[in-house]
Amino acid sequence: MPQQNRVNLTAGRVDAFQCPQDKAQAFLWDTDTPTLALRATPTGRKTYVFEARLNGSTIRINIGTLADWPIKQARLKAQGLKMLVDSGTDPREVERDRQAAALDKKSAAAAQKEAAKVATITVGEVWTMYLAERRLSPKWGERHYQDHIAKAAPGGAPSTRRGYKGQLTKPGPLAALMALPLNTLSAPVIEAWAAKEAITRATSARLGWRLLKVFLRWCGEHPTYSTLVPASNPAKTTKARESLGKAGRKKDVLQRGQLGTWFAAVQQIQNPIIAAALQVMLLTGARPGEVLTLEWTDVNTKWKGLQIRDKVEGEREIPATPYLLHLISTLPRRNKWIFSSPSSADGKLTDLNNAHTRACKVAGLDGLTLNGLRRSFKSLTEWIDIPAGVVAQLMGHKPSATAEKHYTVRPLELLAIHHEKIEMWILEQADIKFDAKTTPVKLLKGMSLR
Repeated sequence: MPQQNRVNLTAGRVDAFQCPQDKAQAFLWDTDTPTLALRATPTGRKTYVFEARLNGSTIRINIGTLADWPIKQARLKAQGLKMLVDSGTDPREVERDRQAAALDKKSAAAAQKEAAKVATITVGEVWTMYLAERRLSPKWGERHYQDHIAKAAPGGAPSTRRGYKGQLTKPGPLAALMALPLNTLSAPVIEAWAAKEAITRATSARLGWRLLKVFLRWCGEHPTYSTLVPASNPAKTTKARESLGKAGRKKDVLQRGQLGTWFAAVQQIQNPIIAAALQVMLLTGARPGEVLTLEWTDVNTKWKGLQIRDKVEGEREIPATPYLLHLISTLPRRNKWIFSSPSSADGKLTDLNNAHTRACKVAGLDGLTLNGLRRSFKSLTEWIDIPAGVVAQLMGHKPSATAEKHYTVRPLELLAIHHEKIEMWILEQADIKFDAKTTPVKLLKGMSLR
């Protein structure tokens, strides 16, 4: 402990003490409390420090600035630190423990606050985050995403449906659950919801229920929300399933004798792009969303192929058959989409239902849906004995047998033989006169596809 420059610290001596400019620091030690000193630097900064020996080593601890610590309080602090040292305790360890405890307390308070916030989070808030995350998945198509939006929509927006001008949309079947805290979404709550929704819209509620089950499974695996939902998925109950019932087997399909009537009605649709899209759906067995997202660059006129964005495998290539190429060659090249729409936000057709429903009504084919066209493609191939594996590959179905999965690889050229046979037979049944031999010349003229 330095013995020089030791005085009884007073306010006047403390104020007058200065550090020489040729030194890094200077100390003025207190005679009243020998472990206390005033440290000054050339910049004029003055602080109180404590210094003592512990286990053979000198320790120095900063107490505080002159402005913050009166002399009396600085002495009391130094005396307290000296008592710790005399007992063999390192004051620095005590301070570190205090800070750690304070940090733990602060962290615990923050965690408690966050837990309270999470505990009150609503289904709708988590649903929004769920959609934002899952939309990035390649397994989620735009139609699947829009189903989630529609089923949870609060309603009350101006309707955009044809014939509903001036009316407001109704809430989706899941809308009633969105305002509930997630931790209250129990099996009885969902069962009561299912029983109520089944009375007026069982089909729509059934889809909402399936979406809800997957959502709750995601919550159960999420590190933040897993504590808010039961370990057993509350949507997977027998009562909910029985209330909503089973989806009836869809049987809407075009019979062979109805092909001519259907083609005649569709070809009378005033919008030729819609008419072409519907015919392409029937002739390829593709899903509506797969057809409407076709781009001009998806058509390979050299190898007669059509690249389809497949919701199962990611993408698949099917033959671009002669009549199909003829149909799309007549369409305007407005943008990158084959089935474009100048009035839609993204430049492509988004809905064929209304036009198709009106055409079917005119043709006396009420009840035939867009998915019914896909079923029709599959059913009609039975008339001409096309191998089931070929049809599945064209439609984008997963192979159903080991040989199909692992051993059968059909190149585009082989698929084309079967697909052209299907197209030719359908056109013949519809009594559509079409010369496939002359079409390629007309198609390629003025077109710049890949």
